[in-house]
Amino acid sequence: MKKSDPDGVHTIDTNSVIRWLIIAIEYAIVASLMLVAAIVLVRSLVNFLDDWNEFPQSVVSAIDGILVVIILLDIAHTVFGHLRASVFPVRPFLIIGILAGVRDILSSSAHLALSGTLSSVDFRDTMISLGVGVGVVVILLLGLLILRFASLPGDDEPT
Repeated sequence: MKKSDPDGVHTIDTNSVIRWLIIAIEYAIVASLMLVAAIVLVRSLVNFLDDWNEFPQSVVSAIDGILVVIILLDIAHTVFGHLRASVFPVRPFLIIGILAGVRDILSSSAHLALSGTLSSVDFRDTMISLGVGVGVVVILLLGLLILRFASLPGDDEPT
């Protein structure tokens, strides 16, 4: 918005410029996330189709890539929702965290299943990774449950 100073000259409101700059950056973030998601999806599918020799590993890799795409799209959707509603909802980030935790659990369990022999250190590290992943998912699910029961009847947050 332009303001007039006492001499009648129009000046640009600094707050408006900063607000529009922030909005432009947020849209650039959404576009970047969409671009990265598209690239990850295409690369995952190409790698899956190229690696028929190692079918179990290629399936796990494809699922991992698709889960990354879902996480990126959820983040982009949440940021875009923030642009439209001017609020930053917590619930979508809990869901994104749960998806990321499930992805880590799947990766760790695939590492266990597909590795022929593991050293005791690798086995211990994989089990710790599984335990941490399960713990994170459980804590985030509890947070989601608390949010669900703590919200007021007219205070529904879009998911």
